[in-house]
Amino acid sequence: MERNDIIDFKALEKELQAALTADEKYQRENAAKFRAVEQRVASYEEFRGIVLASHLKPLERKDKLGGKRTVPWNCHTTQGMTSQDETVEISQEKMILQPETSAEFYRDWRRYLQSGPERYQALLQLGGPKLGQLFHMDVGFGLLGELLVALADHVRPADRLVVLGILRSLASTRRFALNLSLMSHAERESCKGLFQKLQAMGTPRPTMGGLSQEEQGLEEQPGGLQEEERLLQELLELYQVG
Repeated sequence: MERNDIIDFKALEKELQAALTADEKYQRENAAKFRAVEQRVASYEEFRGIVLASHLKPLERKDKLGGKRTVPWNCHTTQGMTSQDETVEISQEKMILQPETSAEFYRDWRRYLQSGPERYQALLQLGGPKLGQLFHMDVGFGLLGELLVALADHVRPADRLVVLGILRSLASTRRFALNLSLMSHAERESCKGLFQKLQAMGTPRPTMGGLSQEEQGLEEQPGGLQEEERLLQELLELYQVG
């Protein structure tokens, strides 16, 4: 057998496990959708909440009475823990986000990235190309809105180009229009606010003689402000921001 014909069983096992995890997630959320329809929920928010909570399991007796707890289930209501203690616990779980599949991203997003700043930094760290690779099949139910909220709440002028790249990659994923239509009202408002911030960040700051020399240089560069503005206008249409 030629060297090139050697099968990488570890890679195949990893790929199979990722496919099984993604399929399990799809089946679980699909079943939750049917349950929500059968229950005749009163609003989309309630429907969405049922689907997003489909991965949760009831507490067992050992969880309620004397079971070993390494992490509180609701860190925001835990009493007796100082801010210094919280900082120590968070620092112990700090990790460089390196998901290889969308399933791994879902896991890390829910398990390790609890705060908005952490989620924002993780998105910047991965960048548009990597996110586009992870979600080339589908962003996943409810996740698109969460990504946009994290970007909207923490976007900075220095990150403008990176954020535009992330938005372009997300818009290139399959079923993007469907995921966009399923966002809640609050998420739509965050999306609108994000683009308003991005537009304001691209507004030139005139000097006595018009644009500064640095800004004039950027305008003349093919990948400068003009290119960014063209990309922004394209994204405004894709994200249906009027």
